[in-house]
Amino acid sequence: MGITIQIAQLLLSLGLLVIVHELGHFLAARAFKARVDKFYLFFNPLFSIIRAKRVNKKWRLSWFSPAPPKEWAENPDNTEWGVGWVPLGGYCKIAGMIDESMDTETMKQPMQAWEFRAKPAWQRLIIITGGVLVNFVTALAIYAMILYAWGKEYIPIANATYGYDYCQTALNNGFVGGDVILAVNGKAPERLGEAVEQILYADGEPVTLLRAGDTVQLTLPADFSQQLLAANGRYFAQERIPFVVEMVTGGSPAAAAGLQSGDSIVGINGAHTLFFAQLSDSLLRYAGKPIVLNFFRNGELRSQEVTPTENGKLGVGRRSPLSFFKTKKLEYGFFESIPAGIVVGTETLVSYVKQFKIIFTKEGAKNLGGFGAIGSLFDTTWNWAHFWSMTAFLSIILAFLNILPIPAFDGGHMIFILYEMVSGRKPSDKFLERSQMVGLAIIVLLFVFANGNDIMRWLATR
Repeated sequence: MGITIQIAQLLLSLGLLVIVHELGHFLAARAFKARVDKFYLFFNPLFSIIRAKRVNKKWRLSWFSPAPPKEWAENPDNTEWGVGWVPLGGYCKIAGMIDESMDTETMKQPMQAWEFRAKPAWQRLIIITGGVLVNFVTALAIYAMILYAWGKEYIPIANATYGYDYCQTALNNGFVGGDVILAVNGKAPERLGEAVEQILYADGEPVTLLRAGDTVQLTLPADFSQQLLAANGRYFAQERIPFVVEMVTGGSPAAAAGLQSGDSIVGINGAHTLFFAQLSDSLLRYAGKPIVLNFFRNGELRSQEVTPTENGKLGVGRRSPLSFFKTKKLEYGFFESIPAGIVVGTETLVSYVKQFKIIFTKEGAKNLGGFGAIGSLFDTTWNWAHFWSMTAFLSIILAFLNILPIPAFDGGHMIFILYEMVSGRKPSDKFLERSQMVGLAIIVLLFVFANGNDIMRWLATR
């Protein structure tokens, strides 16, 4: 059920973002009276799930058709709207433009005033950048909506009473369980996310830690971020919290053992495991083997035999870290949320751009992910706040990636138009066609590589 919800969220999120992106191109094209032949969500090789077009002032529909009805050609100025069956994106086919449709026959015909190629360079530049701009503005709007509806709640580092548990890579480089990050290169972060981001870009700069009441200086190696990527862990650090059961899954080992909401698990086979991360590590060591679980219920210490799953799981949901510490919650009125959303969106873009350089390293390439990696960003239960947060983040990524100067991306088209504006010479159609083919080849290779990484990671867990 959980993976089904993740897939549904992924398709809904990407579907919304594809529509928004292509709508940016569509609106800009129509504003300059360029004809848009087709507007599609998902790709439609061989046939379309649905086609719609206004013909002779009436909307016509065509289901599961390999081609539009012939009479639809009577209104070439009207756009054909549709949904394809390959959920890998979408497209907005603008007349007289060399794009992923590779409609070279049209380019051989005499140029018409309503074609993309007939428009001044500055108008073509706006049409091309329309998708990226709308994606970025959409992200800012979503962040503003999230702040207005839910605000921002987090645990300040100063309030993490028990300190933090760290991944094995961090432990190997000098961190100790319970350490609190006070500063990175002299800058004191307020939230754990800020601390992690500063550490990733520290490049050997000192990290100040609070350890058992003493202040400790730690200098990380320059390749620390590469080590983290190579380890492929899901977290760098997390608050140390007691393991208190919030919910028990029916049919799970925990349900069979009679565990209840509110039980506080403190040990395995008599050995103390006071914090969630410690218990999780211990359960992995006892995967598929019977153990005696020690826990408090209503102030009374109890013991119960239970056999974790082969993955080292009990089948319980833990209580949120927010319930154990004093949190800081920022609430925003409608007009306050707008500039705050712009700040969040801008900071997210800047952070992503800083991290993007890691992709060009050996470990970064190994961790490049496709639909599986993207889908894993979503919760296994439907959480609207998290869904919209991930959608805004993906909208930022989509905007940034599309502006990269790669042929077939919006950024590739922009480079050619800017070259024309500076030099006064327009690249030939043949050059644009070949560049588009090269760009499409690059995209296909990246697609195969990224999703291949997903498959290899999945196989490694079997």
